[in-house]
Amino acid sequence: MNMRPMTALATLCLLGLASLAQAADKPTDPQIAHIAYTAGVIDVENAKLAISKSGNKAVVSFAEDMVRDHEAVNTQALDLVKKLKVTPEDNDTSKALSKAAEDERAKLAKLDGASFDKAYVDNEVAYHKQVNGALETLLIPSASNPELKALLETGLKIFQGHQQHAEHVAASLK
Repeated sequence: MNMRPMTALATLCLLGLASLAQAADKPTDPQIAHIAYTAGVIDVENAKLAISKSGNKAVVSFAEDMVRDHEAVNTQALDLVKKLKVTPEDNDTSKALSKAAEDERAKLAKLDGASFDKAYVDNEVAYHKQVNGALETLLIPSASNPELKALLETGLKIFQGHQQHAEHVAASLK
């Protein structure tokens, strides 16, 4: 498979998570909850942009799946933090993710047609690779609450499927 260059958003995700790992031995459960929720919100916002801009049936269908799945996982995450009486803690990683996402959405918003579709789907591939890597190597191992860890593990399985789906859609756009 052809390796696409990582987008600015995916690069910032990686840098933000790496700096978090260096800043502390491991993120706390409240920080993990905030990072995971923020990552989900970002993907929902990007997907809504794709639904509004794309005329490609496969791209729109993929984006609709992203909205449905990420909103469902975020609802479960909110329910869990309420149950555990945990307040998600904003942190530098969440802030970096949000800033990078705003910048990426601004770039995507300027594109139309096939160029938009390709940029959106390429970003989704790179973004899911980075989020999945962060879940596997940092967030899941750092989570101390078993219920939070289980939710992150479930999310990882779903998001690995998203990455594969995005790669399939990307291949169809060539």
